[in-house]
Amino acid sequence: MNFKSNTFSMHPKYKRNLKRALSFGVIWFIFGLVYALLEYGLLGNSGLYPTTGNIYEPLNSFLFTLSSSFLIGFIQGWIEITWLRYKFRKKPFLIKIFFKSIFYLLFIILFLVAFTLVTNASIMKKGIFEAEIITSLTDFITSFAFWSLVFYMGVIIYLALFYSELIEHLGNEVLYNYSFGKYHKPKQETRIFMFLDMKSSTTIAEEIGHIKYFNLLKLYYSYMTNAILETFGEIYQYVGDEIVVTWPEEVGLLNNNCIECYFKIEEAIKKHEERFIKSFGLVPEFKAGYHIGKVSAGQIGVLKKEIVYTGDVLNTSARIQAECNNYNTRILISGQLKDGLSNSKNWDMDKKGEIVLRGKTEAVELYSISR
Repeated sequence: MNFKSNTFSMHPKYKRNLKRALSFGVIWFIFGLVYALLEYGLLGNSGLYPTTGNIYEPLNSFLFTLSSSFLIGFIQGWIEITWLRYKFRKKPFLIKIFFKSIFYLLFIILFLVAFTLVTNASIMKKGIFEAEIITSLTDFITSFAFWSLVFYMGVIIYLALFYSELIEHLGNEVLYNYSFGKYHKPKQETRIFMFLDMKSSTTIAEEIGHIKYFNLLKLYYSYMTNAILETFGEIYQYVGDEIVVTWPEEVGLLNNNCIECYFKIEEAIKKHEERFIKSFGLVPEFKAGYHIGKVSAGQIGVLKKEIVYTGDVLNTSARIQAECNNYNTRILISGQLKDGLSNSKNWDMDKKGEIVLRGKTEAVELYSISR
């Protein structure tokens, strides 16, 4: 994707939802194609469905099966991503899958009934509610063929939901990279890293208790989601009270996305400060360190595979973040990143000093950013 020429006319959140809903459509399309091919392999040019006696036309069957499969998948994906997953977010995996499967299966049975009416009416060139069409529908839904189709769709529903849960745990980019082997062999990239750390986290955990502190972290991270999406960031790691967000160089520098991410997170936390105070008696504060540089990216692990970035840029980002307390500032960035950013009227930048990392001779200049 060319980020320089893209106008980002659609909000990143909706773009992400659309892509995920379309992926459901693709899953259903593939299974629909398999079904249509199997059906043609069994029926060929016989001209009739043996169970119901309805007319079988291969071309029409292919068109209807593929289009309806994609449509069902897209509708399921959109319902799942924008509504139903929120209803079951706190439920165990098996309970979520069970109740969601029942919901979608009932929806699909109704869809199949409507689809059969329309298809048969089109093939027989009769009205939907004419006696012959209703009879053909009744014959179909009371046949083994219908319930075998329902079972087949139930399997697709389960696989689509499993895919959705996998995406929730791994993230879109990670699953995409695994699937297409982007990092099967190590490659070098230039990336921006933001290490964002909660202030006084140890003290907070001791004051409110570790269970309550864990719930604080869940809420704290959840309110960051839109800010990271809107600035096209990728969550690399959660390390306790610290989150590491990364951007490819071009994406992070475009419109100063990487810096804007921090301020959007700040706005999100401030917007919900009443909830934090009511639930935990405090509003979390945080600080961030930024750096840009080359990393080696690749897939490692045997028992548990993971895409890992290695390089000085990560150590430097972490060290810069640790210097925030010494300079009494919330954001510190390296001179290298400062040189790549565009001028902005939204914030001011001041040089604070420099640090020399262990084993290095060249100092890293530090700049603070404030509104």
